[in-house]
Amino acid sequence: MTAAYLLRRVIEIVPVLLVVTVVVFGILHLTPGDPARLMLGDIASEEDVTRLRQSLGLERPIYIQYLSFVGGLLRGDLGESLALDRSVLTALLERVEPTIVLTLFSLIIAVVFGVVTGILSAMHHNRWADQFISTLALVGVSIPNFWLGLIFILVFAVEFGWFPATGYPPIAEKGVWRSLWHLVLPAVALGLSQAAIISRITRSTMLDVFQQDFVRTAVAKGASRQIVVVRHVLTNALVPVLTVIGLVLAALLSGAVVVETVFAIPGLGRLVISSISRRDYPVIQGIVLLTALVYVVVNLLVDLLYTVADPRIRY
Repeated sequence: MTAAYLLRRVIEIVPVLLVVTVVVFGILHLTPGDPARLMLGDIASEEDVTRLRQSLGLERPIYIQYLSFVGGLLRGDLGESLALDRSVLTALLERVEPTIVLTLFSLIIAVVFGVVTGILSAMHHNRWADQFISTLALVGVSIPNFWLGLIFILVFAVEFGWFPATGYPPIAEKGVWRSLWHLVLPAVALGLSQAAIISRITRSTMLDVFQQDFVRTAVAKGASRQIVVVRHVLTNALVPVLTVIGLVLAALLSGAVVVETVFAIPGLGRLVISSISRRDYPVIQGIVLLTALVYVVVNLLVDLLYTVADPRIRY
């Protein structure tokens, strides 16, 4: 990997984000009806609607509004929330910690369970262990995470009382372990379905690598099964697994919306739900932009990790 490639990839992010800004900006202007009236509701007076239209700059030409919107983004100004009485950036920063911690916690669960079960399934191909793991993976993909979360609350929080059912204390107040303890159930509910996907991809990719000539050569030379699996098979199967992990991270970020609602976690998921119900469009725009930025950065990181997983890949 060269510095020129990295610079080129970073530059390629710019037009992608530019397209995202156009889409996000269009959310407000493509909505049928008067955006200001939709935000304030039918009971608002005409004076309030006119005042909001002026504050949002809706009376200016649309290209001027877009340039002003992009200019604000470049300055780190995402606008003002209509319902929270604070800037959108402040509202996002207040809610971003639970979502980040939940997503990363779920990703660790998904990767660990997915890769381990995928390896075991490939090593015991067509045996009972393979069939058992494949069945579990099918069940894991089929069960919605919100239903699984409700079952976890009923069994492990209400019945046994092992874990808290709802809420999330900030790390700065309660410490890392106390905060993570509140996220065990939602992280498992969110991560298990994605673990099933990673398991299936790991199994399929490893079975393909097992058929390669260099693996047969390593076995013929007397290499132990553990060395063959770890050093030869798993190493060469990492690139497709890394690809699906990048997609899984994006799925976890979007799935956090539902799980945070089920477990009453004060993160970005609950914020976007409440903002939609209150028609707080500036907050919705900010969350969409943040999510798109995370998607783009994750794709870039996955591409860079390809060179680490497989030295034969050069950009």
